[in-house]
Order: sequence, then C-alpha cells, then structure tokens
Amino acid sequence: MERKGKELGLGFWVRWMKVEEDGRYVDTGSPTVSSSRSWKSMEMEIQSLLEKLLDTNDAMSRCAASAAPTTSVTQKLARHRDILHEFTQEFRRIKGNMNSMREHAELLSSVRDDISEYKASGSMSPRMQLLRERAAIHGSISHIDDVISQAQTTRAALNSQRTLFGDFQGKVKLLSDKFPIIRGLLVNQEAAIKRYSHSLCSDRGLYVVLDYLLAFKM
Repeated sequence: MERKGKELGLGFWVRWMKVEEDGRYVDTGSPTVSSSRSWKSMEMEIQSLLEKLLDTNDAMSRCAASAAPTTSVTQKLARHRDILHEFTQEFRRIKGNMNSMREHAELLSSVRDDISEYKASGSMSPRMQLLRERAAIHGSISHIDDVISQAQTTRAALNSQRTLFGDFQGKVKLLSDKFPIIRGLLVNQEAAIKRYSHSLCSDRGLYVVLDYLLAFKM
C-alpha cells in the first residue's frame, strides 16, 4: 500500500512538471487547440491520480486500524495524509492558474484580431466594444474589492475601539462603585483637619490671653 502511494505521488509530480511546461507555453499568449486538449487530458489524469491516492490512504488507514497501532505506522499515515493534502492544494492552484492564463491568452488573441479588423475596416466592431465594456467591468470589480477590503479594515478597527471603550466603561463603573468609600475617607480626613485647626486656634487664643495677663500683672 505504501509503495503504491509513493508511485501515485511520483506520477503526480511527473504530470505536474508537464503542466508547468504547458503553463509557460500558454502564458506566451499563443494557445492552440492541441494545448487546450493536452491540458484537459492532463487535468483528468491528475484528478484520477488524486482519487486513487485517496483510496490508497483510506485502505492503509483500515489496515492500520485492524492491526495493533504503533507510533511509526501512525506517523506514516499522517505523512501520507499531508502529502495528499499538499497534492490537492497544488492541483487546485495549478488548475486556477492554467484557467486564468488561458482566459488571458484568449482575450489577448481576440483583442489582436479585433484591432486588426478595426484597422482593416476603419470602424470599431461590436466585439471590440464588448471587450472594452468587459475591461471596464473588471476595473469596477477591482475597485469594489478595494472598497470592501477597506471597509473590513475599518470594521476591525471599530470593533477594537468598541472593545477598548467597553473595558474603559467597566473600569469607570468599578471606580464609581468604590467612590462612596473613597468619598467617605476624604470627608473623614477633612473633618479631622478641621478639628485639628480648631484645636490650634483654641490653643493659640489661650496663649494670647496668658501673655496678656502676664504682661498686665507685670
């Protein structure tokens, strides 16, 4: 089972290298019917390999479950699952790139044809007008994506500020709950200061009276 999985993985990488070469060829802007058919055939082969690799992993998992589990077997199964995941992600990336490159190349080819037709006839064809409208729509979509991204960033900043204000409000409430105690302490301290001041005034008045009496007696 493990050897079969390795063979399937090797087959995937061989076809992946072929797809990379086809991708570079398509990216030059000269797609052909044969290249499109070649990629479609390769896509089906890779999809079939991934399905077989998935079946092989499931079979290995069933075999491991029926036997006594060991650390090495568990690690190998995990590694094979990781490889399958990497292959699947790589295939999706390649497929997306190939489709984008093909669309781009076809668009360039059609634009060249329309430009040649426009130069020959001296007027803009309806197809050229549609292509211009399509380019404008793509530009608008890109602008909308930028606005949405900025809105999401602003929303995240507002959520952060709301959390900060919530924490601040909680602290203020906690302080207000404790404020009567603090105010009571301040009132008691102020009363003590007033009593001390009154005591000082009384003592000072007594000293003044005594000084006056002593001076009068003398």
